[in-house]
Amino acid sequence: MVDVIQDVDVEDVRRRLGEVRERIAAACDRAGRDPDGVDVLVATKYVAADQTGRLAEAGLTLAGENRAQSLVEKVGQPGADGLRWEFIGHLQSRKVADVLPHVDRIHSVSSDSVLGRLERHADLARPGLDVLIEVNVSGEDAKSGIAPAELAGVLERCPVPVAGLMTMPPHAERPEDSRRWFAALRELAGEHGLSALSMGTTQDFEVAVEEGATVVRLGSVLVR
Repeated sequence: MVDVIQDVDVEDVRRRLGEVRERIAAACDRAGRDPDGVDVLVATKYVAADQTGRLAEAGLTLAGENRAQSLVEKVGQPGADGLRWEFIGHLQSRKVADVLPHVDRIHSVSSDSVLGRLERHADLARPGLDVLIEVNVSGEDAKSGIAPAELAGVLERCPVPVAGLMTMPPHAERPEDSRRWFAALRELAGEHGLSALSMGTTQDFEVAVEEGATVVRLGSVLVR
């Protein structure tokens, strides 16, 4: 069980963010990419709500929350308006209406029930909302996400703009072991003309960047 971070050290986070950006720039150089094409999203799951504003003080601009109730609590904290908020956790259809007023993007659309709620509650969405379709590229039974073969149909049925795709690869001992799954997501996105790729976390974000990630979802490498 990871402890909730009750006292965010702004200077430490600022230093860590600089190091992360250097690592992203190096990965982009290896892949022949522009590092400006990669966004750093801080995952706030283990950050106490009243510490949210400190993340913006440290220079972070993009935040992602896994839980609808926590999202609603954190966006109302002092300083939280300095962050752009996105929803990155598994989204239950009954929570869609709670999430929509607070985020610019949802990373985890993967069911027809969620598609239906997005349409039903369209009036609650922020202007410019878009979504990413979560794809289970590895085919793990216990993992969320649609099968790659289902993507075309989901794109047709989605009532809001789809910016791209998201995935969580299988647990791996080495970052390199995730490369095949990141490459598969990039290829799938290319086949459907999608540009945004949310992939890569603290343990493997450099490999994800090399394979085309446009946003990496980072926790402990930034905030401890």
